[in-house]
Amino acid sequence: QPQFLVRGELTGRTSGTRHSVAVQRNLAGELVMRRQGETLRSAAALADSLPILVINAHSFELLNGEPDNRRRFLDWGLFHVEHSHRASRRSFQRALSQRNQLLRRGNISSIELESWTHDFASHGEAVALARQQFLDRLAKPFSNLIDALVPELRDVSLNYRQGWAGQTSLQEALNNSADADVERGFTHIGPQRADVRVMVAGRSAAETLSRGQQKLVVCALKLAQGQVLNQASGRRALWLIDDLPSELDADKTARVCMALSEQDSQSMITCVDRGSIDSQAFGGGAGCSVFHVEHGCVTAAV
Repeated sequence: QPQFLVRGELTGRTSGTRHSVAVQRNLAGELVMRRQGETLRSAAALADSLPILVINAHSFELLNGEPDNRRRFLDWGLFHVEHSHRASRRSFQRALSQRNQLLRRGNISSIELESWTHDFASHGEAVALARQQFLDRLAKPFSNLIDALVPELRDVSLNYRQGWAGQTSLQEALNNSADADVERGFTHIGPQRADVRVMVAGRSAAETLSRGQQKLVVCALKLAQGQVLNQASGRRALWLIDDLPSELDADKTARVCMALSEQDSQSMITCVDRGSIDSQAFGGGAGCSVFHVEHGCVTAAV
């Protein structure tokens, strides 16, 4: 088809108020988003209406993928939990872009470079601090979920690397690396280089855990994020989980389902074998609906 349209209706849990959202995209890549019939200018406005947490095959990249996967994980939480952080992050991204353009240009004005370096350092410090504070808030629910989902693991921790040597301010670190930045043509230290690593007894989880254990650790990270969202704002995410039983036996799948049930959120879960997910894990099965998908057709299971 030349285009598609997806529509949904959101209902406030306490207020009962309803509003519609819609997304339309065509083969040319043009995207139109609407809320209550009004066109939205950014995806952020739509994301603000409906926080979505996804667990799928790509979620393993939280452990073994590139650092930008983990930075996005942190920034998703900050976007939905710390609204005041949004302006700092936009200002930081602008300063980073402008500083890098200047470094690539050559024949650099020292005054102009100092100006963008100051802005970059100021907003970068704010971004780094906000990420650290969010990670601190995440640590306790993550630890509790590790105990519930992977009790055999001990000494599991989150190791945050802010993107420059911690004993110096970002401004000082940028001053020390100015010549290297000019030579390379880009800013090579700062929050854009930040990373978070899950460590188990001092070793990287990505290198030491089995595939099934990795999936449970990823689930713990995501579920902890959902808990923090609810605790901080009273909001609940919509969960989209693809092929949950993959890499997990029946007992471990049930553990994840029970943890999801405690989130008291709407969840959409896919699996290949209907019997691999026990609806009883979701509060006795009340409120659960099952659908069968075959050849592009979706029907309610009997």
